[in-house]
Amino acid sequence: MAQVKTYTKKERNMYLTGLFGQNMIYNIVATGLYYYFQNVICLPAIALGWIFAIARVWDAVNDPMMGTIVDKTKTKWGKCRPYLIFSPAVICVITCVAFLNGNYATAKADGNNTAMILIVAWAALSYILWGMSYTVGDIPLWGIISRMSEDEKDRSTLISLARIMASVAGGLVVVSIVAVSQAANGLLQKAADAQAGFIIVGILFTVIASILFQLAGIGTREKVPVSEETKTMKESFALMWNCKPFRRILISGILRSPMQLMMIVVMTLFAYYYCSGNLANAFTSPKVLLIIAVIGGGFFLGQFVSMGICPNLLKKYDSKKVYNVFGIGSAIPMALIFIIYMIDPTGLDKMHWVILLGILIFGAGAGLGGSSVCQSVMISDCIDYEEYHHGFRPDGVFFSGQSFITKFQAGVASIVSAYVYAAVGYTDVNISAMNAALEKGASFAVDYPDYAKAMWLLISIPPAIGMAISIIPTLKYEIDRKSHEKMLAELVERHSEEA
Repeated sequence: MAQVKTYTKKERNMYLTGLFGQNMIYNIVATGLYYYFQNVICLPAIALGWIFAIARVWDAVNDPMMGTIVDKTKTKWGKCRPYLIFSPAVICVITCVAFLNGNYATAKADGNNTAMILIVAWAALSYILWGMSYTVGDIPLWGIISRMSEDEKDRSTLISLARIMASVAGGLVVVSIVAVSQAANGLLQKAADAQAGFIIVGILFTVIASILFQLAGIGTREKVPVSEETKTMKESFALMWNCKPFRRILISGILRSPMQLMMIVVMTLFAYYYCSGNLANAFTSPKVLLIIAVIGGGFFLGQFVSMGICPNLLKKYDSKKVYNVFGIGSAIPMALIFIIYMIDPTGLDKMHWVILLGILIFGAGAGLGGSSVCQSVMISDCIDYEEYHHGFRPDGVFFSGQSFITKFQAGVASIVSAYVYAAVGYTDVNISAMNAALEKGASFAVDYPDYAKAMWLLISIPPAIGMAISIIPTLKYEIDRKSHEKMLAELVERHSEEA
């Protein structure tokens, strides 16, 4: 029997460190930059929604393009590593540039229409360029997992650890980028403190994250042979759609899009509902800190638990069964979150509600975490499936599908949130006026009930619906555990003979 090739501990650790840095960058933009655009420089809600949505439409073409390029790449480093070596520096520069913008609310108050147009245009251009550069690093970063090991257990374990590291990076950014930027405000003591603080901290975090990201390219090695065959762009699109199990994953991910609302809305909700518009207040009030720890900690703890147990579950049960249970299991607690809000709209800082919300959000986080691990494992299995049946290994193209799912979800979530916010008046100068009122002692929950209700709605009902219906395509997912083990064993033999 041929020897199964897999990664070393050093390669695993270097990969996870690089992925941690890469996901810091993603959350600096997906959460931090979104918050910055919406609540600091106060872009119009509709404009912000369409900026994110248009960028995601372009990614629908850009991601498979990059996947095709990766699959055509043949170098002494492999087909994924070259991009991991050279892309972090480019992504770093473009991410930093995205924060260097004017203030829309100030320009509108001054009646400066030219400045308003330039600010929106700069935000749109920098964000679209960021998405393109990020794709160059993201697809190879996930695609290389299926190239680092021929062992199914090792792959599942690495994917689970990668998802955990991604969540840790996300939690670190969500909590600290606003809090640290607000702390920087106290040192600056200028009228434009919030914006200056975000620029300083956004650039600082980006540089640190990019250095860590670089380690993934430096420290990993590709073990699986590169296919001699290549595909054109048209053939790559056809390949993604014609592979039935992969098509089911794509459709399921698209239906799950509303769950991204939790990611882009929750920091704004916490900052205003519990911290009076300044997340740094969590560090000056023991009660607020406890609330953030219970509710926010519940979400991340749920993710970590489900991601940690996923490899063991996948040893015993088919991946589609685990995926579907996590999906429907998270929809119920998500829906209950809004019911709790409707019972006591202004009193969710009471400890009995805080504990109950923490439990519900734990369930929501567990569903999201487990689903994300299963999705990556199932995509990796589809790569084996395609190579087994047709002799071509589409690591780049298929993992471009995962990148597309993530970005498409963010685009849908941004459009939904934009129109909901616009409907209740949560946009540009209204946000600026609310920030000023909160500084003078106004209560977000009491004085701005429409804004609060919109945010609690966005993080609960649409995500619950999305998670519930996302299991429909995967009910008939073709790859079960036994068939995949058989495929993988034969592929190992083929690789050995080719070597």
